Amino acid sequence: MNSPSLTYVIERLLREIAPQTLGALVRRAGDFDEAEDALQVALICAAAQWPITGVPVNTRGWLFRVANRRLQDNTRSDNARQRREQLVARDRNGADMPADDNWESEHDDTLILLFMCCHASLSPASAIALTLRAVGGLATAEIARAFLVPEATMAQRISRAKHSIKGAGSTFHMPADAERADALRSVLHVLYLMFSEGYSSSHGSALQRTDLAAEAIRITRMAHDLLPNDPEVVGLLALMLLTHARRLARTGPIGELIPLDEQDRLLWDRAMIEEGRALLPAALAKGAVGPYQLQAAIAALHSEADSTARTDWPQILALYVLLLRMSGSPMVALNHAIAATMVHGPQYGLQLLERLDAPNSLQGHYRLDAVRAHFYQMAGDNVSAIRHFQWAAEKTLSIPERNYLILKAAQLGERNSRVLP
Repeated sequence: MNSPSLTYVIERLLREIAPQTLGALVRRAGDFDEAEDALQVALICAAAQWPITGVPVNTRGWLFRVANRRLQDNTRSDNARQRREQLVARDRNGADMPADDNWESEHDDTLILLFMCCHASLSPASAIALTLRAVGGLATAEIARAFLVPEATMAQRISRAKHSIKGAGSTFHMPADAERADALRSVLHVLYLMFSEGYSSSHGSALQRTDLAAEAIRITRMAHDLLPNDPEVVGLLALMLLTHARRLARTGPIGELIPLDEQDRLLWDRAMIEEGRALLPAALAKGAVGPYQLQAAIAALHSEADSTARTDWPQILALYVLLLRMSGSPMVALNHAIAATMVHGPQYGLQLLERLDAPNSLQGHYRLDAVRAHFYQMAGDNVSAIRHFQWAAEKTLSIPERNYLILKAAQLGERNSRVLP
């Protein structure tokens, strides 16, 4: 019988080497879809055989050999040998192709895979799903569970994403220097969205999906390993670590939401915080400061404080002013209003929120109602606070957030009933 620990080690190993193997297969096949299907067959074979026969010394070579033979079988069955030979002949990097049985190349195509999975032709949701599959090494069923959809639905989404990339004429290569900045921006945005959904789920019964957030961190670590001198890659990794460090304190015994000002900060992961903070100086010293670096700096200031009251809100506000000038994002504007309220008071914050009521901003978003409710509560207007807490609860699709907002409204209502004559 296989021990659970051995099975876990093998699963983690396969997840780590899968993107490296897939990159070589895409180079060989010239087709993302065929290469990914062949890799899945090889992963299934490895998961079944390695616990019995042992993990081979050259794990990537073993995986590549099995998958490549699958590709060859498919090529023969389709009577397409000539097409394959033409593709190989056209490959400018053909001299660097690994041998079928002895592949141990130090070349890592993971970053190219990231760029391909975050192709401009894909929606953010499709890009995240494809990234988790191709780079994260997650099975379709795992991704489907993370997004609370049936496995068949997720399989269709991933299949459409691969066909979209093929239809867009994307080839397996590193973007040229002129295109790389925009491409990397898309990659980091997808990883940021992936982490955000894991840290604070937009729907469902769980406040956070720690496995999804952890996977986003793992892939971002890979990007950092490949681009260690890019300040925004470093900034994004620092931001994720500093934010994810709060995960244990964010929910109570039954999964209920615990807001930042009520969290037990002794539960924060200090090792993760120190790792995130250690990354910041190098990122900020690179020159031009980007949005992920600024957000990481804000998260670092939160991590240094032992309470909300003792947080350096003026410094956080100054950073949000810079971030708002840089991005103009409505969510950044909302967070800027929160920091401004902590420095200048709730009436000032309520005035700032009026700007976010405009169309194409946060009009109708539950977070705008929730923040406005908190500001009214701080100002002593419990009647207005109750109304906005209730409106926010009606709009959110997250059950823990909805329950928290309903509870806040109920508590204020009870408090009001006690003071009324």
